[in-house]
Order: sequence, then C-alpha cells, then structure tokens
Amino acid sequence: MTHRAIVAPLRWGLRENLPQFLLLVAVNALVGATLGQERTVLPLLATEEFGLDHYSGALTYILAFGLAKAGANYLAGTLSDRHGRKPVLVAGWVLALPVPVLLILAPTWGWVVAANVLLGISQGLTWSTTVVMKMDLVGPHRRGTAMGLNEAAGYLGVAGTAIATGYLAEVYGLRPAPFLLGAAFITLGLGLSVLLVRETRDHARHEPGGAEAPDRESRSDREVFVLTSFRDRSLSSISQAGLVNNLNDGLAWGLFPVLFATAGLPLGQVGVLTAVYPAVWGAAQLVTGALSDRWGRKGLIVTGMLTQALALVLIAAGSNFPSWLGAMALLGLGTAMVYPTLLAGIGDVAHPLWRARAVGVYRLWRDGGFAIGALVAGITADALGLEAAVIIVAALTAASGVLVALRMRRNDHLPTPSLHTPGGT
Repeated sequence: MTHRAIVAPLRWGLRENLPQFLLLVAVNALVGATLGQERTVLPLLATEEFGLDHYSGALTYILAFGLAKAGANYLAGTLSDRHGRKPVLVAGWVLALPVPVLLILAPTWGWVVAANVLLGISQGLTWSTTVVMKMDLVGPHRRGTAMGLNEAAGYLGVAGTAIATGYLAEVYGLRPAPFLLGAAFITLGLGLSVLLVRETRDHARHEPGGAEAPDRESRSDREVFVLTSFRDRSLSSISQAGLVNNLNDGLAWGLFPVLFATAGLPLGQVGVLTAVYPAVWGAAQLVTGALSDRWGRKGLIVTGMLTQALALVLIAAGSNFPSWLGAMALLGLGTAMVYPTLLAGIGDVAHPLWRARAVGVYRLWRDGGFAIGALVAGITADALGLEAAVIIVAALTAASGVLVALRMRRNDHLPTPSLHTPGGT
C-alpha cells in the first residue's frame, strides 16, 4: 500500500495565515531593532570618538548603508522570485552577524563604514523579504493593513532600540553596551527565521488572478525595472516619493542627533527625540495602513509628504526640547501616512508573477534616498549650516507630494482586473 502525503490547500488572508503572519511581524521587529542600535549612538560616535567634525564626513556611514541597502533590495526581489523567500531572509541575517563586532572593535572610521555596508545588505534582504512574504500571505485584499503591521513592527523596533541604546550609552558609554543589544537581536532573528518561518512563494504563484495568462504577465527584469521606475504613472510616482521620504529619513538619522546635542540637550533627551520620530511613525502605521485600504493610496501619500515638509520646517525653526518633540512627532505622523501606503500601492499595480521584483525596484529607489540624503544634507550642512540643510530637504519633500498629486492614478487600490495590466504612461 502506498501513502500519499496530504498537502494542505493554500489559503490567502490575514486571518487564515495569522500564526505565520505574526511570526513574520516579530521577525521584522527584530530587523528594525538591528537598525535601531545605530540611530542614537553612531552620529555621536562619529564626533566624540573619531573626531569627524564635518557633517559630510560623519554621514559617510549613511551613504554606505543607503547604497548597499538599495542594491540589496533589488537583488532580494529577483532572488526571492527565483529561489524562494526564506533562503534570502536567512542569508540577510547571516550577513548581519559581524556588524556589532565591527562596531565594538572599530579602531578607525573605515571599520564603521564597512559595518554599515554589511548592515545595509542585511537590511535590504531581510526587510524586503518580510514585505514580500506578507503580501504573499494576505493575497489581493487588505494589503494596506498588512503593510501597516509590517512597517509598524519594524519601526517600533527601531524606536525602542534607539531609546534603549541611548540609555545604555549614557550609563555605560558609547561602546560596547549598545551594540551587545544589537547582537542579541540578530541572533534571535536568525534563529526564528531558520527554525519557524515557512516559504511563501507558492502563495504568489497561485494567487487568485495571479496565475491567469502567465505568458502575457511574465516580464523580464528590465521590463519590471522600467515600468516601476519610469513608465507606469502610479509605480513611478510611488518610487520617487519613496526616494524623497528616505532622503529626509537619512537627514533625521545623521544630523538631528548632532543638531540636538550641539544645542546643549543631554544625551537622554537626544535619545528621546531620536526615538519619538520612529515611534510615532511605527505606531501610527497600524491605523494608516488600514485607512489606505478604505480611502485609497493617493490622498494619504500626498498629505503625508506635505506633513513631513511642514515638520521639517518646524524642526529647523525649533530651539528647545518641547518644540523639537512636537515637530519630531509630526514628522513621524507624516511618514506613517506614506510608508505602508507606498508599499501597498506597489502590490496593487504589480502582477503577482513579478510583484517581488517590483517591490525590489521600488525599494532600490526608496533606499537610494538614504545615500542622496547623506550627500545633500552633509554638503549643505557643511556649506550653509544645519538649519539650511533641513529647509532644503523640506522643499524637496513638498515638491514630491505635489508630483504624486499630479501624476499618480487614484483608484489603483481597487481590486479590478486593471490592477494586473499596468500602464497609463
């Protein structure tokens, strides 16, 4: 007598895949926490231990991180379509293992830059893959809710670790205590990914509406890149908004702690200000992601970009802890309107057969904003001062919101057949 293995039928939906979905939420919280080990400490390490007085020199680690993460995002989409999601996720965690060691032992700034190259590659592979896996599981509905939960977990992880490392740095010094916490997060994330995370690629391959007309919807890597970057009105609008959003996030990461510290704020308050932005950003996404499923993507993206621009102006004009606290919270709220909505918008337009690659292209452009932000902010701050750098980035953010208002289609979030046939050049 032969026995056939019973294979459970694939199911789509948040509730239907809740245990695995929540596991991936936890994994992405650890991905964010791994990044959060640097947010408060590294800008101060640059000035206090390595004597990097020029802003453009201190921001080299963000430039390295942004370029590495942007490239890894693109590779993550391509590799996860070809080889599966889980191997890419595990590889990302393995690459993160040396990062805390390099940061603790670094005798020169070059070691810190090298650590951030590894961290960027790791973040690109792990974060991109958790995004794609959640899209696979939830199917064509409730993408905004899924992305809100994913991004909330990641950025609450960033915020919580930024506060914790600020405290550890104040009590025990800038090294090694803050980075030992990062090492613990990396070890836990790798263990969960290897032992408990399941592959989700088949969910995308057999998604309702996704397997139909495969010859028509099968696209080369070049076609996906051109569609997502330039040709499709909605995809290209989303890509440029993501780039500008992370441009101002690079500014917040690299220069704001220095701005607050040079104003005379104690390290504990600098840690709070550094953390409140990703904390509001993370928590508010639990609401904004779901709202984008009901209201549509475009309005939230435009409003969020303009809100960020206003917050940056208020930060440039601020001079004390209370004023900066309110402005940083407003910046987090504006970012929360944009971040999960952009990701959900990519999932709306891209066909399941090339959705992972489209997400990779979008995240290539988005995280390229870190590198551009480091260059723009560093050079401008050296030449004109911190406040001028913040104002210039605020103007770019407002212009990005206007471009989305003029170019992006309005109803791509609706589950219609047109969602699989992008165009609208």
